[in-house]
Amino acid sequence: MIIKIIFWIALFIIVYNYILYGILLSFLIFFRNLIWRRDLKLPPVDLPDLTLVVAVFNEEQILEKKIRNTLSLNYPADKLHFIFVTDGSTDSSNMIIQKYPRIQLIYKNERRGKVAAINHAMESVKTPIVVFCDANTILNQDCLEQLAQHYIDPKVGAVAGEKKVIDLTEEIDVAGAGEGLYWKYESLLKKLDSEYYTVVGAAGELFSMRTNLYQPVEEFVLLDDFVISLRICKMGFRVLYEPAATAIESSSASLAEEKKRKVRIGAGGFQSIWMLRSLLNIFKYGKLSFQFISHRVLRWAVCPFMLPIIFISNLYISTFHGNIFYNALFILQILFYLSALLGYILSKMDSKIKIFYVPFYFVFMNTCIYLGLARFLRGNQSVLWDKALRKPDIITTV
Repeated sequence: MIIKIIFWIALFIIVYNYILYGILLSFLIFFRNLIWRRDLKLPPVDLPDLTLVVAVFNEEQILEKKIRNTLSLNYPADKLHFIFVTDGSTDSSNMIIQKYPRIQLIYKNERRGKVAAINHAMESVKTPIVVFCDANTILNQDCLEQLAQHYIDPKVGAVAGEKKVIDLTEEIDVAGAGEGLYWKYESLLKKLDSEYYTVVGAAGELFSMRTNLYQPVEEFVLLDDFVISLRICKMGFRVLYEPAATAIESSSASLAEEKKRKVRIGAGGFQSIWMLRSLLNIFKYGKLSFQFISHRVLRWAVCPFMLPIIFISNLYISTFHGNIFYNALFILQILFYLSALLGYILSKMDSKIKIFYVPFYFVFMNTCIYLGLARFLRGNQSVLWDKALRKPDIITTV
């Protein structure tokens, strides 16, 4: 009986985190709107002054086109300012930026990581709103207006855009298919999170906030965008999600490059949960704690460890106390992991049969969290990481 209880608790956690949480949010939003229907159409606003901050490290191959995309964004020119921070760059990035007088260049010789670069850049931001984006992304033309309109609400402390991962090559591999599908799923959850109360963790590819809410981030932090956005929530402000503001980037160049990225995220996830552990107090933070635990804590710190518990407990039950039901569940688990193995084999063969990439990417993603935990416990995940290579950058097609 104890083993069965363990099995069902572990299975419920997995199903709740990946499926039921989104369904529960949908129902909560639906019933709330029956009682209190909000006008989701925003009134015309006087757009605030804002500064777009881009952290750059040795991006000479794409920097010209990134700058052209940045300068072409639709926003009143007298209200838009640009800061490119290139701390530690050793290529021609500085010379490229200096050709554009509208862009303020900030540079130090020492490479101390993205967090230090952002902290450095924030000392020069004078506008009420600041927008962060990555150097390897393309922004849609109206993204800044879409983000800025939400600040008419004084309770909104930050607004996150949508990250889109696409693959413009003919090749369809497990990294591209898995990453793209995962971000579609995450985008749906972010939309529901935002509509219910707040986004719990913004993607740094496109993220805006009120400048006066910025708190300098410790330089050892791995997931700076996540920590910044959750600290804004802790102060009592909401972080909204605006799907009409998009940052597009290409998928990882290979499974090895995707593994590099996922392991770092795994290490950063455990670090962030520890740093933000006060949010586990649901009696103090209410809705925010509910979302933080349901969406992030379970995903990063609990679900990966439930998978072997489900398999082993199901094996024990089927072997010693089995019936048709538990035997069927165990067979389904075996088929799932065999499908994941087949997905891995097909990826090595450059197969275009994408259906098996989904179970493999799920197993791969959770395995990377184990590796991330090991790095977190050893404390050897440096902020000065070599970023994951991506397929011919989306930015090179502009």
